[in-house]
Amino acid sequence: MIPASFVQDLLQRVDVAEIVGRHVALRKAGINLKGLCPFHGEKSPSFIVSPSRQTYHCYGCGAHGDAIRFLSEHVGLSFVEAVTDLAQQAGLKVPDDPRTPADREREAGAAQRQRGLHEVMARASDHYRAQLKSHRPAIDYLKRRGLSGEVAAQFGLGYAPDSWRGLASAFAEYDDPVLVEAGLVIAGEAEGDTPAKRYDRFRGRIMFPIRSVRGEIIGFGGRVLDSGEPKYLNSPETPVFIKGRELYGLYEARSAIRNLGYALVVEGYMDVVALAQLGLPNAVATLGTACTAEHVQKLFRFTESVVFSFDGDDAGRRAARRALEAALPFAGELRTVRFLFLPTEHDPDSFIREHGPEGFQAQVKQAWPLSRMLVHAAQENADIDTPEGRARLLAQAKPLVALLPPGLLREQMSAEFARIGGLPADDLRAMWADAPVAQARSAAPGGERGSRRAASRSTGGRSLPRPTATLLDRAAWLILQRSDLWEQLTADDHEQIAAQPEPYGSFFTWLDRGVHEHGPLTQAAWLERLQADTAGDAPLVLVARLGQLHELDPQVDLRAEWDAVMRALRLQAVKDELNLLIESGESAELSDAALARRRELVDLQRELKMAVIPSAAS
Repeated sequence: MIPASFVQDLLQRVDVAEIVGRHVALRKAGINLKGLCPFHGEKSPSFIVSPSRQTYHCYGCGAHGDAIRFLSEHVGLSFVEAVTDLAQQAGLKVPDDPRTPADREREAGAAQRQRGLHEVMARASDHYRAQLKSHRPAIDYLKRRGLSGEVAAQFGLGYAPDSWRGLASAFAEYDDPVLVEAGLVIAGEAEGDTPAKRYDRFRGRIMFPIRSVRGEIIGFGGRVLDSGEPKYLNSPETPVFIKGRELYGLYEARSAIRNLGYALVVEGYMDVVALAQLGLPNAVATLGTACTAEHVQKLFRFTESVVFSFDGDDAGRRAARRALEAALPFAGELRTVRFLFLPTEHDPDSFIREHGPEGFQAQVKQAWPLSRMLVHAAQENADIDTPEGRARLLAQAKPLVALLPPGLLREQMSAEFARIGGLPADDLRAMWADAPVAQARSAAPGGERGSRRAASRSTGGRSLPRPTATLLDRAAWLILQRSDLWEQLTADDHEQIAAQPEPYGSFFTWLDRGVHEHGPLTQAAWLERLQADTAGDAPLVLVARLGQLHELDPQVDLRAEWDAVMRALRLQAVKDELNLLIESGESAELSDAALARRRELVDLQRELKMAVIPSAAS
């Protein structure tokens, strides 16, 4: 919404050397300035700032950009935040956008509300830190965990006394509604003329402040000192704290992530703090939720390499699967994602204490690459020694590979799954694109290379055929009208629709989380949240599509239309599995179980075809 002409004018008015110089020590090097690169660890300066070109460039890691990009990638500001910050420094006013005065007034009120929450969080943090200094059991607990005072101060650790109204000593206005909105105080139900009782949310806990990448305290995590439950308690979500977007320790770990060359994602607050104490200050943790696409995207703003560390038990494997799905859309030739599974008796904290930082680094070097984790996920419950097992593997691999962005890695993984599944690579690509194999071969000049081009043309460079894409658009539009229908789907339907290619898979996963947290909302509320929560270009495209679909046949019977769309998607899934079984039968004799499954799929396909497919699919 900011005009490109204004951005260009702004960049001509600010000095990139001055902006960068606030964060990097620079010295003259001819007509340029030189310093140590803030984006990767180096001992000899290879980071050049050019006042004449108003750009920076690192000859070590390739980082390059202007003042806006520097603030985005080094400080962690969004594009709009970086432009606004620079405009204020240059004495310019960012041009008005098409929002109405009411919109701007509402957003100004929201910004003021956020500032108020930040101030309350900061004051609460100061209170908790002061309480820690005088509470011997809490100090002894941290010492037993091997933490020094320096590390406790670095992370701002504190203590919430075991008192129902401990924060009253920090806030004279304990009845202030902002304390409830910030999640620091809980207000009970009022009874008649008796006002609602208020009490502290956090009591008798070590307090871990959660900071945004800009250093603002946005929430807290609290750990009990004894064996009480719950062991960990987090702030509820607020206007400034959304768990699916934030990572504990990222603010403190930013420099170390760049210096060590990778971010280490672990499961708990204590893991992050203990690893920092023991020489690995590049660790971050999710906030009691599964890893999300927003988490991964945020990490890739600071590094090109991410290592997920999970326990080796079943829960750790499930968490790794969710992290894999979140990371796939951002993987590529220049980014690496690895998965570290420690022995079942260890977490990162205990492992590094027993084996030292060198032993842990050795484990990191042996971590699974994303490609291995992808194959492992696709092989779940699939016996690749049988045709039906290989068919299952390929059916399970299809939505995962579709999450990868177009490029060399996606091509490599397609070829790898073709090899494992015992199919020619181009036949598998054509089947995944729902193109007839024989037609793809005959219509493609130049053999396999030509068939690959034909398959690419048939899908417009995407793994999703146009009819299916239209169905998914329709499904997304319909569920925004009647999100209560989402709760009526079966678990299998949820799994199938969330496994669709991007951007649909991320959208339905996002909606599932939203329905779980907020219940059914109106279409306007969903579209507003979708616009605000958008990460990356693909969801923006989806927002535009849904905006266009909003104008179509508003009198449609939403329930009947939704049922028809779901039948069509189930039919597509049946066709996919049936095609793979048929193809497997061409290269090897099918077992009795595979033949029975094929008959079952044929019957199911016939039954589903009898249902009315919505006009959106035609």
